[in-house]
Amino acid sequence: MSAPANRPLAGILWMLLTGLNFVAVTAIVKHVGDALPAAQSAFLRYALGLVFLLPMIRPILAAHLSRRQLGVFAARGAAHTAGVVLWFYSMTQITIAEVTAMNYLNPVYVTLGAALFLGETLALRRILAVAAALVGALVILRPGFRELSPGHVAMIGTAIFFAVSYLMAKRLSGDFSAPVVVGMLSITVTICLAPFAAAVWVPPTPEQLGWLFLVACFATAGHYTMTLAFAAAPVAVTQPVTFLQLVWATLLGWLVFGEGVDGWVILGGAVILGAVSFISWREAVIRRRAVTPLVHETKV
Repeated sequence: MSAPANRPLAGILWMLLTGLNFVAVTAIVKHVGDALPAAQSAFLRYALGLVFLLPMIRPILAAHLSRRQLGVFAARGAAHTAGVVLWFYSMTQITIAEVTAMNYLNPVYVTLGAALFLGETLALRRILAVAAALVGALVILRPGFRELSPGHVAMIGTAIFFAVSYLMAKRLSGDFSAPVVVGMLSITVTICLAPFAAAVWVPPTPEQLGWLFLVACFATAGHYTMTLAFAAAPVAVTQPVTFLQLVWATLLGWLVFGEGVDGWVILGGAVILGAVSFISWREAVIRRRAVTPLVHETKV
C-alpha cells in the first residue's frame, strides 16, 4: 500500500466533505423516523443503493467464489445486517448527537477484537487509548445518573456487530480486491434484510423512497470522498477532522429537530475520538497497515 500524498489541505477538505455527506445520511434517516420500520428502512436503503454496484459485478464474477467463501461473505453480511438494523432503530430513539458520538466507539471494539481473535499485539498505548475511549462512552451514557433508553443499548450493539463485520473484512481483504469485498457486503446485507423487512412491511410512499435513495447517494458519496481524503493526506491529519461531525450533528439536531444540546455527549465524543486519533497516529508512525477502521468506515 502506497503512502498517502503529502497534501494536508486537500485531505482536510475532502474529510470535511465526507463529514457533511454522513451527517446528511443521519439527518435524512432521522427525518424519515419511525414512519417505516427500521428493518424496512435499512432494506430499502441497501436495495436502492444496488445501482451503485454495477461496476463491481465483473470483479465479483471473476473471483469465482467457492461455497466456503460465499459462506464467509454471508456470515459477514449477517453481522453487518444486525448492526445496520440497530443503527436505524437507534436513530428513532435517541438524539443525532448521541448516535454520532457513540459511532466513534466502533474502532475501539475492532481494536479489542483484533487482539482477542486475530492475535494482534495490544500494546500499552492501545490499552490506555481503549480505556480512555470507554471512559468517554461512560461520560455519554452516564449510567446511574440518567435513564438509558433502548436506543443507547442498540448503539452499543451496533458498534459490536460492526466490529465483527470489519474484523471479517480484514481477513477477506487479504484474499479479494476491494470491489469484491464491498460489493459482496452490499449484496449479502440486502438479502439478509429482505425477510425482516417483509415481516414488517409498510407500503412506502414515493417521497419516502426518494429520501432513502438520497441516503444511499450520500452514503456512497461519503465513502468516495473519504477515500480521496486518505489518498491525499495521512490518517493523522484527516482523523481529527471527523470530530466536526459531532459538532454538525449537534447543531442539526438542535436547529432542525429541536433536540437539546448535551455538553456531556460532546465531551464524551471528544474523549473517544481523541483516543481513536491517538491509535491511528501511532499506527501511522510505525508504518503498518491500520487495524482500526476509521469512524466513517462503519457507517451504513
